[in-house]
Amino acid sequence: MRNLFSAISGGLFGAGLFVSGMTDTRKVQGWLDVFGEWDPTLAFVMGGAIIPMFFAWRWTEGRMPALGGLFPPKPNPVIGRNLVLGSTLFGFGWGLVGLCPGPSIASLYYGGIQGTVFVLAMGAGMWFAPSIKARLDGAAPAV
Repeated sequence: MRNLFSAISGGLFGAGLFVSGMTDTRKVQGWLDVFGEWDPTLAFVMGGAIIPMFFAWRWTEGRMPALGGLFPPKPNPVIGRNLVLGSTLFGFGWGLVGLCPGPSIASLYYGGIQGTVFVLAMGAGMWFAPSIKARLDGAAPAV
């Protein structure tokens, strides 16, 4: 049952990305082009995610998921080196290509070789990230 709901949720998410145009790399790059031909429509997609999530965090406090397990804890609000470095790397990749993980999976079906190369490179980055993070965490802080 849990897998069925996961599949339904993933399909709904993918359909939302496609209908909103967020699988089109030009749409995302237009959002980032604030000094050129800026496209503000991504703000509606972000709001469409942030607003319901705000209420979901409040509604799930003290509750158990209907399909078992636990709800994930609230994210740590501390802004540290890992958050800044990770979000910067993510932002560079997003800005250069116009894809993030969800739309990149969708691009496998219509993005040609470029979509495949991006997903393979993203997978490699995800594979190496834990060892790089461990090395950075073990490094002495700069004085």
